Amino acid sequence: MDEKERLALGMKTRRKVLGATWVDRADKNRNAFNSEWQDFITRSPWGEIWTRPHFDERTRRVLVMGTMIALGRWEEFKLHVSAALSEAGFTADDIKEIVLQQAFYCGVPAGNHAMKVAEEALRDTGKFPG
Repeated sequence: MDEKERLALGMKTRRKVLGATWVDRADKNRNAFNSEWQDFITRSPWGEIWTRPHFDERTRRVLVMGTMIALGRWEEFKLHVSAALSEAGFTADDIKEIVLQQAFYCGVPAGNHAMKVAEEALRDTGKFPG
């Protein structure tokens, strides 16, 4: 597969995982400075990693959310929680279980903050229970 094909596959995958609204917004913010970066992240993680056959998309989503908790990358965590809820059928209970699992390994402060950010994403997507 050449870079052009990988970019097209990556864009298709990125749209499927994050949603067209998010990707369209990122594309609108392209400029001479960040355009190569946008192409790189579209080809690399989206066109090469997310499309590998071993793990299914749901497993990859769980891995990414758990990793974002571990790294304390809260903006990316919220993005992936929101996308999982709106694009992949994840439920509030799915997100809660991810946070609980990661809190044990990453620590209570990380879990506490992840729960807060997850609640924001649940409210933003209209998926907050109750």
